[in-house]
Amino acid sequence: MRKETFGIVLLSISAVVLLAFLFALQQPVQAGAAIRERDYQLVTAASSDGGEALYVTDNRTGVCAVFSYDPASRSVVLRDAKPVGLAFR
Repeated sequence: MRKETFGIVLLSISAVVLLAFLFALQQPVQAGAAIRERDYQLVTAASSDGGEALYVTDNRTGVCAVFSYDPASRSVVLRDAKPVGLAFR
């Protein structure tokens, strides 16, 4: 076996192993995770359009903003921002 053939075989095997690890170790995003610190509270949840939404609440001002991913623009966009007090009226 020539050196070039051995190198190609070795790199091909390495690529297959790395590709297998890439797909085997991925964990999907799960809605329902919550992080709360002093100033902000972050909560993920499933949105009504089938995607995921990130709810960010500013504990000092009492405003809650909803962000989600827009596949058309390939970016995270602000969907709405309102005071939390409006939810309890």
